[in-house]
This record gives sequence, C-alpha cells and structure tokens, in this order.
Amino acid sequence: MKTVITNLPADASAAKPEKLKTLFEGLYEKYNRKELIRPDPLQFVYRYSNHADMEIVGLLSACLAYGRVEQIQNDLNNLLGKMGSSPHKFVLNFTNKNRASFEGFKHRFNTGDDISDLLTLLKGVLVEYGSIEKYFLLGYDAAQENTILALMRFCDSLLDKYRMTHQGRKSKGLAFLLAGPGLGGAAKRLNLFLRWMVRKDDVDAGLWRSVDKSKLIAPVDVHIARLCRILGFHSHKNVSLKTAIDITRNFARILPDDPVKYDFALSRIGILEDCTGKRRDQCNICELLPWCLNRKDW
Repeated sequence: MKTVITNLPADASAAKPEKLKTLFEGLYEKYNRKELIRPDPLQFVYRYSNHADMEIVGLLSACLAYGRVEQIQNDLNNLLGKMGSSPHKFVLNFTNKNRASFEGFKHRFNTGDDISDLLTLLKGVLVEYGSIEKYFLLGYDAAQENTILALMRFCDSLLDKYRMTHQGRKSKGLAFLLAGPGLGGAAKRLNLFLRWMVRKDDVDAGLWRSVDKSKLIAPVDVHIARLCRILGFHSHKNVSLKTAIDITRNFARILPDDPVKYDFALSRIGILEDCTGKRRDQCNICELLPWCLNRKDW
C-alpha cells in the first residue's frame, strides 16, 4: 500500500518528489563525505583495506552501534584491539581458548561471552561459505520488495545454529546483537550494516555486489525518525519495522533505485548539528527549516 506524505510545508509543491530530491541532493553534497564519517562506527571499517577484514569489522561495529557515541567508540577500539591486525584471520582461527581474551569485556547489554559466541558462529560461516555475503545470499531473493525477509533469515539461521550446539538454549545477549526485523523491530543496526556493505560512495564501502541497493531498508535511529517525522514521511510515535518501511517507501518515491542514499546525510543533521527537534538559533540556517516551521508545536 502506498504511503501518503502528510504534515508538509504550506507550499504544496515542496512535497513533490523533484522538490525533495533537490533538497536531499544538497544535503548529500554537504554531508556525505568521508571526513565526516566520525564518530559513526563505520569509521572502524576503514581502518582496514582487506575486504574480508572490512566485512567482519562492519558486522561487529554495526552490532555494537547502540548507546553513547563515546562508549561505542571505546568498546570497539577495545574489541578490535584484541583481534590483532586481521580480524578475518582472528575469526577463522578462533577457538575456545580465545574466549579468555574477551573476559571482562562489556558493552551495555552485551558481554565478552556474547562476542565470543558471535565470533564462533562467524567462524563457521567463513569456513563453510567463505564470506558473510555468501551466507546472507542463502536467504536473499531478488524478487522480494526489500531485504527484510533476507535479514530475518540471516539472523534466525545464526541463532538456530547457536541453539543446535547448546541443547536448544537461547542466548539473550546474542539475540540482542543479532536483532533482526523478525519481532517487528526496525533492525536499525543490521540495516545499517547492509547499507555499508551494499551501497558504494564516499561514505558507504560497497563491498557486496550481489544485493540490489534498491531493496535496502532505511536504518532508523532517533535522528532519522525525528527528521522524517518532520518531513511527513511517517506519523508513528515509536520506531518500529512499520516506521522503517514507511520512511523507506517515501524515500523511494524520490529515488527508487537507491532509497537509503540520503540516510547518512540526514543523520549528520542530528549528530553533527545537534538537532533535537526544538527551535534554536541554529535552525535559521538549516535546510529543513521550512518543514519545521509548519509544525504545530513550534
């Protein structure tokens, strides 16, 4: 069902896709630059030049992309420091003896045991399939409207592998790291990982060539949810899978072959410009001001 855009500026012509595309292309040119990646966890992917290392680091960085920015950076520095110069080789050679390396590691809801469990699963994936991409493709169907089903299959299959080797027991920590869209959540972190892997530009790494970027779902964090609500792309109070779908479909009205192209640029308004959705002096030079002025709470 087609999503209807509401809550747009009084000038109805501004709601037309070509008008929004002009706005977004300007933001893309302004913010979508490699030097602006920090403090995004994507920065850790570019510490490496080998694609196999970058893929592993991308997944780990995305899985831990929750909480305070400083804590994410510190914990990823800590984690990757334990994995040596080649995270890919570290995972391939991972054994139970290596679990001791992560004793005491903690990132909010996740512990060193959760990381070790994930690395054990990834080792099996690499040994049998050669890369995370090839494993993801087992559940990917290019005929599907988007990557939601493929991401559900990816996460569920990894969690099933864990249960098969642990007498059917579940791991809450591992399930949090691999929080796909299966329970209706927006799966922000894993959609972020897919954006990094599938899209190719000055920001996104574009390591995967077998997944169509037009199928990607927007990784919706608090910044994207707030700005897209202002733009009228959704009217949900809570961020859910439905929120992410509505936002993505509205982006697709503007750029159907690359609906998440503007995700990074828009998120910079929240992160770099410290946008909180409340009126401030800085708002006077923001490109989104005409939309914000139309809000009833201003």
